[in-house]
Amino acid sequence: MSISEWPAMERPREKLLAQGPRVLSDAELLAIFLRTGVTGKSAVDLSRELLADFGSLRALLTADQATFCRRPGLGSAKFAQLQAVLEMAKRHLAQELERSDALTSPQLTQRYLLSQLRDRSHEVFACLFLDNQHRVIRYQELFYGTLDGAAVYPREVVKQALALNAAAVILAHNHPSGIAEPSQSDKAITERLQQALGLMDIRVLDHLVVGDGYCVSFAERGWI
Repeated sequence: MSISEWPAMERPREKLLAQGPRVLSDAELLAIFLRTGVTGKSAVDLSRELLADFGSLRALLTADQATFCRRPGLGSAKFAQLQAVLEMAKRHLAQELERSDALTSPQLTQRYLLSQLRDRSHEVFACLFLDNQHRVIRYQELFYGTLDGAAVYPREVVKQALALNAAAVILAHNHPSGIAEPSQSDKAITERLQQALGLMDIRVLDHLVVGDGYCVSFAERGWI
């Protein structure tokens, strides 16, 4: 039976419009994105099969093009659509952050940094540069490394902060292992950055380490 023959309130699109997206399962949300199934399978059936194949919705959303396009019902056009949707979500979070006070919106800040850094296969060190009202001037990725670490140069961070006329920064980097617990080297580079930026009267408000779905905050730990 095709989805069009289902009772109206069981169809994913109608269900979303009537009750909102939060009530839909991962398979139902994916079915709306796919729009159509394949021969002998509805979009919902195909979605369930794909989720079982990939193991999770996140694994599907973060798959590379070759892996994604090998599955039935998926192809380059769908991959391009998905990347556009994911990028719009990131930009939406960025605009939310720009309209808010980053210092008093830790959850929004963490959500944004998670969206940017959690699925990277290598370590990335980034900064949120803030004005004197702690509003976001710019998010910028400054250093890229390997699975185990990234070399961070305080001079370059100071240079970029001065170029943007930043009054404060929030530091961030990811741990590709998914474990966000800060290392001794994370603590050491934070102290070096605090000292270097402090010479220019630029405050380090926090350093967030991004893991698999969560962040560890230096400020919350009392380390800043």
